[in-house]
Amino acid sequence: MEEVFAPTERTRVRRRPQRAAYDRETVHAILDAGLVCHVGFVEHGRPVVIPTAYVRLGDALVVHGHSRNRTLLAAGAGTELCVAVTLLDGLVLARSAFHHSVNYRSVVIFGRATPITDPDRKLVALRALTERIQPGRWAVVRPPTQQELAATAVLELPLDEVSAKVRTGGPIDDADDYALPVWAGVIPLALTAGAPIADAPG
Repeated sequence: MEEVFAPTERTRVRRRPQRAAYDRETVHAILDAGLVCHVGFVEHGRPVVIPTAYVRLGDALVVHGHSRNRTLLAAGAGTELCVAVTLLDGLVLARSAFHHSVNYRSVVIFGRATPITDPDRKLVALRALTERIQPGRWAVVRPPTQQELAATAVLELPLDEVSAKVRTGGPIDDADDYALPVWAGVIPLALTAGAPIADAPG
């Protein structure tokens, strides 16, 4: 397996190319740190973007939903997809309004997804999705019934055409602006879990 994804005309980063990453390790790390992706496609000539939970299984991104979900129906029919995952790491405050920015890690994937129909592979994917949300959860919950499995579509999108882009560090101000009496720096951001809130029995 190649350690680097070969850039294509669609995945090659042109704006700030020094922030691009095509290596498998960086792409996998970003995907494994995220929880939500945005799936974009064209439906009846109109652009559609849908957020959904996902999990990475090897060199594929796996999503699931109701078998009549329009995104999954379109994706399963071979529609070309563009999927983006973005992690926001900090607000970058500069000395000028123009140079404000954010620190981030992102991955963009192009391709066509295929349905996972084999029952065993489908269960493996659903278990991975459940464990991604909360490790250890699959062992304590009721597994899906045959009816629930039939009502659930699971798709995998291969990581064939993919790139990452990362920004780190502080603001990049114009030389003259460093003398301005304005605070500049980074306000770190992180997604953190709060205290669990128990559900009352129905």
